[in-house]
Formats: sequence, structure tokens, C-alpha cells
Amino acid sequence: MVGQSVHEVLLNKFRTLYGREPERVAYAPGRVEVLGNHTDYNEGFVLSAAINFGSFFALAGRSDGTTRLTAGDIMETVEFPSDDPRASRDHMWSNYVKGVQAGLNAIKPAAQGVDAMFLGNIPLGSGLSSSAALEMSAGLALAKFYEIPVDTVALAKIGQSAEHHFAGVKCGLLDQISSLCGEADALVCSDFRSLLIKTVPLGSDACFLMCNTNVKHALVDGAYNDRREACEKAARYFASVLPHPVQALRDVSWEEWLRHKAGLDEITARRAAHPIGENERVLSGIEMLRNRDLEGFGKLMFESHDSSRHNFENSCPELDTLVDAATAVPGVLGARLSGGGFGGSVVVLVHPRDADTAAAALRNVYGRKYGARCDTRVIACSAGAHMLG
Repeated sequence: MVGQSVHEVLLNKFRTLYGREPERVAYAPGRVEVLGNHTDYNEGFVLSAAINFGSFFALAGRSDGTTRLTAGDIMETVEFPSDDPRASRDHMWSNYVKGVQAGLNAIKPAAQGVDAMFLGNIPLGSGLSSSAALEMSAGLALAKFYEIPVDTVALAKIGQSAEHHFAGVKCGLLDQISSLCGEADALVCSDFRSLLIKTVPLGSDACFLMCNTNVKHALVDGAYNDRREACEKAARYFASVLPHPVQALRDVSWEEWLRHKAGLDEITARRAAHPIGENERVLSGIEMLRNRDLEGFGKLMFESHDSSRHNFENSCPELDTLVDAATAVPGVLGARLSGGGFGGSVVVLVHPRDADTAAAALRNVYGRKYGARCDTRVIACSAGAHMLG
């Protein structure tokens, strides 16, 4: 397995750099978002899955109070006080781990330093949440080492706080929850108001393709935060015109949006339409999966991407090319962008028997238009984050 080889590479690099064995090793997967785009911070519903690509994090204790943190792919190391990590402008990659350390310190201050290293196999900028995989693998390993009791939701919130305060992205909890709560051959169904998490079997007659455009999205550039602010503005408006309480766009139905959208400026109205419609698609999708209606579920994925393209405007031409092409590929049931958008990957629902031919067809379409083929991989719904030692 690719994950196993990454694990061994990490251990070898750790031994070479630090001259000893790690005391704790944790693994956390990336995630694929299947339905429910930008609904998490609107207190809505999401269907996602932990995937068979992720991040490993290894550490060993030191006798002083310093953390030495190494990115195993580029072998670059930063040092910082374990009990007082600060965000860095020079080594942005370190902020995800520093933010997690700060969150754990709020529960129990670090009593000693560590030598740490991480390495993963999630393509950066692919929309499969390499950042959350790093945060959750680091969180598990550090919590175990420092003997800090932290439950699933609390650890997810620590990762979210790291994104907010150290990386500058106002993300919801989707990525962290998906990484922690994944289950083999099942989708994770998350209610981001109650934080009730359950799984829904996908079945053996469907799998996912990841089609990575290699267009690097950068959510810290403000586009993600702008979309979130528009959703919050719309929620305040609907709270003022609807006869029932509105805490977030989760509380607004599609019919209510249609009836009252004229009171919003055109851009904010379209931004709000996206998560409102997504919530309804997720709830419909759960029932379709329970009824084994994969064709109906796939249509919801196409509808979701259309909303991303026209309402939320978080797609891009490369993503649109793949989704448009997928509509004509035999065996493909549905396709949409996955993650924050603005680049990254398309997730394609396909019959397993057709996965290879569908992947080849999509690579060829993309290559003819852009001069280089997109990367494709079969995605397996996998178990969530866990300790390896």
C-alpha cells in the first residue's frame, strides 16, 4: 500500500535526522467531500468520506522545552517553544501544527519539547484537505504523548482553531470531522449544528475517482473568507424577514429563498442559494443511498457542481471541463468539485467496473484542452485517524 510505504519513509527519515526511534506515530486521512459544499460553517449537513491517502506524524520527547518540527517532504525544520507556539510568516506549513499545539496547551501546557516530523501522500492543493490530515495526525500524536484527554469533537475544534488563528482560513469542521470519523466503505454524514456524526454505507457497486487538475487553490487569499461573510450576511437578512428563528442558512428553505431573495443584492442572494440548496441535496442523497438509488445520487452531484459554478462561483474552468466531460463518459454516475474550490480536484462517482476506462477518458479530455493530463486515482472510503504506536 502507498500509505505503508510513506510510513516507512517517514520512520527512516526520522531515524536519520534525529538519531533515534519515534515514541509516538499517528496517521490521519484526507477527505473527499461528496455532497454539502460550504454547508459546514452554515450549520448544515455534509456527506464526506475519509480516503486512502493521508499524513503520518511521528515524535519523540526532548529534555528541554523546544519543539523541532520537520516537514518530511522538503526536510525543512523549524524550532519553537513547545509551551508558546506563535504563527510564522516564513514557514507557513508549520502553522497547522503550531496551532494544534496551542490548542492542546490550553488544556494542559506542554511540560517538555519534542522532535517531530510529518510526511503524507495527499497532493497539496488538490482539495482533499492535506491540512486537516496534518492537524489531526499531529493532534493525536501530541495528545497521546502529553497525556491530554481530548475527544473527537474537541480535537476537531482544535484543528479548526489552528486554521482560523494560525493559517488565516475561516473553515468549518468538515475536514477535521471527516478525517477523524471515517469508516471503510461508508460515507460520513455530519450535522454541523448538533455535531451528530453517523455513517451511511456506500455499497460495493460504486466507487470514487479523484481527478486532480493540479491547479493549486489558495484559500488564504480571501476568496473562501469572502464567501463565508456573504453567507453570514444573508443569514442576518433572513432572520429579519422570516417568522421563525434563523441562526444560520441551515434554517432557510429553498422555498423561502425564492420568496425573499429579492431583498438581497444579487451576488449575496446567489451565494446564499448554494448552501441552502446543498443542505436539501444532502438530505435527499442520504435517502437515495439507503434506497440504493445511485443514479439519483449522481444527479445530485452534478446539480451540486452546477450550483458551485453559477451561484457560489468557487469553481474554475479546469474543474468545469472535467465535470462537463464526465456527463458523457459511460459508467459515470455523478461528478462535482470537492472541497473549498477555486482549483483542486473533481470527485467522480462511478461503477467500479468502469473506473479505469472513465479515468482514461477524463485524462484524455483534459489533456487535449490543457496540454497535460490530470492526475486520476481511485478513492476508497477508509477508516479515520488512529495511532500507530
